[in-house]
Amino acid sequence: MQFTLDTSKASRCRMPHEGFSWRGLSMGASQWFKGSTAESEGGESTGGRREGSPWHGLGAVFIKELSDNLSSVRMLVLEILMVLFGAVVVYLAVEQLRQGTAEDQFLFLRLFAPPGDSLLTFVTVISILVPLTAIGLGFDAINGEHNRRTLSRILAQPIYRDALLLGKFLAALATISINLVILWLMIIGFGLIRLGIPPSSEELARSLVFLLLTVAYAGVWLALAMVFSIVFRATATAALIALGLWLFFALLWPALSAPLAEVIAPPDLRYSMLGLQTPDTLIMQTTLSRLSPGTLYSQAITAILNPDVRSLGPLFLDQIQGWVRGAPLPLGQSIILAWPQTVALIAGTILLYVIGYIIFQRQEVRA
Repeated sequence: MQFTLDTSKASRCRMPHEGFSWRGLSMGASQWFKGSTAESEGGESTGGRREGSPWHGLGAVFIKELSDNLSSVRMLVLEILMVLFGAVVVYLAVEQLRQGTAEDQFLFLRLFAPPGDSLLTFVTVISILVPLTAIGLGFDAINGEHNRRTLSRILAQPIYRDALLLGKFLAALATISINLVILWLMIIGFGLIRLGIPPSSEELARSLVFLLLTVAYAGVWLALAMVFSIVFRATATAALIALGLWLFFALLWPALSAPLAEVIAPPDLRYSMLGLQTPDTLIMQTTLSRLSPGTLYSQAITAILNPDVRSLGPLFLDQIQGWVRGAPLPLGQSIILAWPQTVALIAGTILLYVIGYIIFQRQEVRA
C-alpha cells in the first residue's frame, strides 16, 4: 500500500513564515484591550473616540447627588449651624434697630449688615459658614468614589467623566443655594414680624444680589475642594489642605498683604514724614489683598448692602468731586461698583473647575 502526502494541504499547516512577528501580534492585542477598556469608561469607542454627547447622564448624576446631599447627616449639621448662628445675629440686629430712633431708608438691609462696627453680623457668619459648607460638600466628591471602588462602575455606565464631574459640582452648588434661599426667606419673614414694615423693592433687589454673590463665593471654595478631591486619594488630606487654605486666606493673608506691598512698592519718605500712606503702596496692598476670595466677597457685598459706599479701594480727592453727602447710590451704580469683584469670583470658580476637569480627564481609573 502506498501513501502519498498532499503538499498543497500540508503547506497550509506549516509554521509562520519569516515575515511573521509575535511582537506585532502582541501589540495588536494590547491595542484591542485598550480600546475595550475605553469603551467601558463612558462608552468610548475603539481608538479613544467618544460616541454621543459628553453630557449624557448629567441629569441623573445631578438628581442623585442632590438627593444624597440634602439627606446626609453632614449637611444636616451644617444646616443647623447656619440657621442657629444666622438666627442669633439677626435677632441681635433687629433688637438694635428697634432701639434706634433715627429713620433709615434701608432698614431691612441693616438685618444683614447692621450699622456700626459690630463684630458678629449675619455677613460675618455667612462668610465663615459658607466656605465650610462648600468644602464639606466637595472634599470627597471624587476620592470618595475611588475609596468606595464605585468610580469605575459609574464610568462603566453610559456616563462620561464630563457629566460626572459637572453633575457633582452643580448638585453641591444647588444644595448650598437651597439652604441660602431658605435662610434668606426666614430673615425676611422675621424682619416683617419684628420690625412691622415691609421691605422696599430696592431692598429686596439688593438682598437678592447679595444672595447671588454668596452663591458665587461658595462656588470658589467648592471648586477648590473638588480639585483637591481629584488630586488626593485620601479624603482627610483633601479636607485638611482645603481648610488650611481657607484659614490662610481668611486670617493670614490680610495681615501679610501690607508688608508685602511695602516690599514691592516701598513707601515714600515724604508721605511717611507727614504721617500719610504712599498712594502706590496703598494701591499695591489693596491689589494683593484682593487675591483672597474672602476680600473680594466682603468688598462686593459691602457695595451692595451699603448704598452709601462709593469706593472699594483707596479714595482720593478727585474721586469725591461732586459727591453729595447722604445721597445713596442707585442699585445699578452699586452693581457696577461691585462688578470687578463679582467677575473675579466667577472667574476663579471657572478656573479652578477647569483645572480639576483637566486633571480628572487625565487620571487613570481602575476597578
